[in-house]
Amino acid sequence: MKYERFEDLPVWKLAMEIAHRIYILTRDKFFSQPGDLRSQLRRAGLSISNNIAEGFERGSTAELLAFLYIARGSAGEVRSMLIFTERFKEAQHLRSEISDLKLKAESCSRQIRGWTDNLQNSDIKGQRHLNEHSREMYESVKRRDAFEKQLEGVIRKARPQDYEDDK
Repeated sequence: MKYERFEDLPVWKLAMEIAHRIYILTRDKFFSQPGDLRSQLRRAGLSISNNIAEGFERGSTAELLAFLYIARGSAGEVRSMLIFTERFKEAQHLRSEISDLKLKAESCSRQIRGWTDNLQNSDIKGQRHLNEHSREMYESVKRRDAFEKQLEGVIRKARPQDYEDDK
């Protein structure tokens, strides 16, 4: 599926949920102690979705990849701070919410990893690099691939005995 807007990306939506829930979590009195754990956790949580959005809007695959790696790093930073928080007995009442947030951050990280792996294996350099000729070539390859798939289906129907081993 092709996404036109970062707001439609499932991974961005998950990242926004993480940021929102971190803001709610850090309202707890535990995060009122001296130090900047509250601020750092909030910044890292929001950084995930912000970097996905910025990379998506940049227009080149190389820049998108760079921002996705930053977003993934922020997801790791969130998990690390949540693990740190769990170690305090004063935060035991937050254990369930922390556990759920860690799982969501890990899921977000896995999704970003899958996306980056897919992008690294792509020949597309990004919207910014498309000109009329490269667009035509890209569309031509897509049409060829669709035709080959259709042709294979016709051949399979005509000669099913040649494809019995595929079952």
